[in-house]
Amino acid sequence: MFNKFELTVGLRYIRAKQKNSFVSFISLVSIIGIALGVAALIVVLSVMNGFQREIRSKIIGVTSHMQLSSAGGAFSDWQAIGAMAEKNPHVIAYAPYIDGQGLISYAGSVSGALIRGVNPNYEPKVNDITKSITAGNFQSLNESGFNVVIGKDLARMLGAGMGDKLTVITPDGQITPAGMIPRLKQFTITGIFDTHMQEYDSSLVFIGLNQAQILFKIPDSVSGLRLKVDDVMKTQSIKQELYSTLPGDIVINDWIDQHQNYFAAVAMEKKMMFVILSLIIAVAAFNLVSTLVMTVNDKKSDIAILRTMGATQTSIMKIFMIQGGISGIIGTLSGTILGVILAYFIGDIVHGIELITHTKLISGDVYLIDYLPSEIEFSDVASIFVISILLSIAATVYPSRSAAKTNPAEALRYE
Repeated sequence: MFNKFELTVGLRYIRAKQKNSFVSFISLVSIIGIALGVAALIVVLSVMNGFQREIRSKIIGVTSHMQLSSAGGAFSDWQAIGAMAEKNPHVIAYAPYIDGQGLISYAGSVSGALIRGVNPNYEPKVNDITKSITAGNFQSLNESGFNVVIGKDLARMLGAGMGDKLTVITPDGQITPAGMIPRLKQFTITGIFDTHMQEYDSSLVFIGLNQAQILFKIPDSVSGLRLKVDDVMKTQSIKQELYSTLPGDIVINDWIDQHQNYFAAVAMEKKMMFVILSLIIAVAAFNLVSTLVMTVNDKKSDIAILRTMGATQTSIMKIFMIQGGISGIIGTLSGTILGVILAYFIGDIVHGIELITHTKLISGDVYLIDYLPSEIEFSDVASIFVISILLSIAATVYPSRSAAKTNPAEALRYE
């Protein structure tokens, strides 16, 4: 594409000191602008990838990969249905659950909560909730007493701790001459979990499956089954396989169905951020136009001499494309290296700033998680690198063509 003469002259122009120091300054600004644009785009996309990964893993870790429920509201033959689902080669385990709404009261404080009845022997097989236990024991839900495991944020809001007794109030009460009386039951806190997701830590509580059946008056029945599969990215196809083997009244949902709007929004935001931040690179890259235009004006006599020595218009054009392209490559390489380093350490950097300023930059109330994750994807870095190089090369076309059209006689008239 480029011969030795064109490469030699183009690289020499890059190394040579410009007559006009302002040209050198603009060139440096263009390179720095490209580098910062590339670095910013890599960091932003890596952080968005990290958020998507962490929130997905947190959601799956607390809920499950897939859920089976009955169109009738509950079913009692859950073990038979679980065995049927487990015949699918992609299904690893199942666990029964009962979900219900209620109020949690302690020492005058009241908070709404999602009450989930689980079997502690089955539940750890389908999610990672036991890994989030910071105090107590999840297996305490197996005991005959009425025990409860709650999130750290809910415990903090209520001012309750290990061993304290909470009052659980459910709307499904008893009808009396005085009106509807809600059902109340005392539970002892035997565990506290911390998922680092405010949504779950502040509103989700676990009780034993048998106690949930008593509390919600569904003896020998469950709300549904949670499934764990071997590949969370294939749950849609697994769902279709299960529909063909399970009874017709079974409704199947996976983690994508439950949080489809959220993940679709994140994907859209990522695409828009890619486009918006690519404009930063485009602006910096097209600063090369100014640099090359001024360089061409400074080198008109050199161009004329090269033309009189036999250099073609194409060769002149390639010389200045090399000069601008190398500047773009330097900026892109620098930005890629800087961006990858920043993206890798961005969590530690933000945590350090929080410690120094004594402020919480990432709030779990707003961002679902209380830390800044990052995941560098090679495909994103490669796409950014290629786009930056292409924009840099595109920016050199106009001034390079202008240089190639220089008339030697006009350029040398006043020399």
